Amino acid sequence: MKNSIGNHLTISLFGESHGEEIGVVIDGLAPGIHLDMDFIQGMMEKRKAKGRISTQRKEADELHIVSGFFQGYTTGTPLTILIHNTNTQSKDYEKTKNRLRPSHADYTADVKYLGYQDYRGGGHFSGRLTAPLVAAGAIAMQILNEKGIQIATHIQKCNRIEEARFSNDEDTLLKEIAMVNERAFPIINEEK
Repeated sequence: MKNSIGNHLTISLFGESHGEEIGVVIDGLAPGIHLDMDFIQGMMEKRKAKGRISTQRKEADELHIVSGFFQGYTTGTPLTILIHNTNTQSKDYEKTKNRLRPSHADYTADVKYLGYQDYRGGGHFSGRLTAPLVAAGAIAMQILNEKGIQIATHIQKCNRIEEARFSNDEDTLLKEIAMVNERAFPIINEEK
């Protein structure tokens, strides 16, 4: 019944979509890692819903680091990030609380939590819980970048629209990684 992943570095998610807060505890970070809060917030901005096909729920996703961080650096103790939920319409979920919605994790939640789960907005299984994961991932990206390790992903195919894979040429690949990571929509070829 754990909600944590990892061994050396442990990520523990907590909260529910319509609870007061969601967040993450990151345990195992070395002391003295400088965290670029602008970079982390930039990653959070990329996560926000955009356009008509995204959720219409708008959240500020303002991060509150409440432990493990002092004067710009990690302390070595567990780093805890809180994100307040400010846009909830919990009454909207009353009529579906006993229904297992297609393409949702309602059945999984019911089995795991024996019917005691917070069903509002998908509870702990909501896409809302990607916010603390993005914050944790942005911290991991900073650490890897300091070690010269670059990470990127792009949408290679969507329905019948397909673009090239990342290049095998190292110089071109590094340019593609930088380009994709700066874009709001992760693609190499903007025409696609």
